[in-house]
Amino acid sequence: MEKIVILTGAGISAESGLGTFRDEGGLWAQHRIEDVATPEGFARNPALVYNFYNARRAQAREAIPNAAHGALAQLERDFQGEVLIITQNVDCLHEAAGSRNVLHMHGFLEGALCAACNHRWEAPLVMKGADQCPRCLQTATRPDIVWFGEMPYYMEEIWDHLRSADVFAAIGTSGNVYPAAAFVQDADRAGAHTVELNLEPSAVVSDFAEVRAGKASETVPVWVEELLKGR
Repeated sequence: MEKIVILTGAGISAESGLGTFRDEGGLWAQHRIEDVATPEGFARNPALVYNFYNARRAQAREAIPNAAHGALAQLERDFQGEVLIITQNVDCLHEAAGSRNVLHMHGFLEGALCAACNHRWEAPLVMKGADQCPRCLQTATRPDIVWFGEMPYYMEEIWDHLRSADVFAAIGTSGNVYPAAAFVQDADRAGAHTVELNLEPSAVVSDFAEVRAGKASETVPVWVEELLKGR
């Protein structure tokens, strides 16, 4: 076993206090996805979108990595082969825990993007419509987030990694959002052992060879310990 590729979703960060789409009473419950997570919503009401992501950014900066994040960082440090995390999450909890080989396929809250010239830079805590791009000076700043209807980042690189993986794991994912929901099928076709670690079965649970149910903070450290011991 030389290469482990791991997909993480909102479930791994939920235990650190960051809400998912389905949480009642959280930030997502207060807004329609169409209003705050699409290019059309941003065009209709940019102030609403800025305020939404400003609130998410502030919340994420207060969050602390949990045991699942820590275990994946340990796996990267101690495993003799390659460990890659592909995350659908826009927080930086993997990095805060010590992981370095991370691809944010949906962007991340700490990034700003210029819609005019595609320049990227570190986002301030509070973004607003009057912000200028530091490169072209246009007021075309938006969160560096992949919204619904947009192409996720790093897709060609991700497919290459999936096809060379010995193990593919999905942690805390719903299996409802594509293309990430299809990663298990691609990894399986390439011969990888596939495992799902989830609080509840995902929509694609039947595509996995192995399923472990429970909180990420409990199942992931056990799984990582077994990998490092060669079991």
